[in-house]
Amino acid sequence: MTDSAALVVEIHVPLTPDPAAAASGEEQFPWIDDIVDYLAEVEDTGDIMVVDEGEQSDDHYVFFVAGADEGSLLNVAARVASRPGVPTGVFAMVTDDDAEEVGLGRRVELS
Repeated sequence: MTDSAALVVEIHVPLTPDPAAAASGEEQFPWIDDIVDYLAEVEDTGDIMVVDEGEQSDDHYVFFVAGADEGSLLNVAARVASRPGVPTGVFAMVTDDDAEEVGLGRRVELS
């Protein structure tokens, strides 16, 4: 991380369909909207900043948060991982905004 780079935590959530939703023909990944709403609420408090819209990266959906120290950002990531309906296997990547691609940095297991 360069001196001018800002700390970013990527929250990687496995793209595991919700079995109940899939069976009823509803959105397969309802937890994506739930996480977007949750992160918007946390951002509104001023505690963090959602850096970018989430995006699919391989077999994960990735959310990006910044604007706080590492411990605070990882705390938010852990709360995301423990939300109802969120699949297991969530991890965070501690990186910075100079990273050339998603998934570079130090991996932190969350669930």
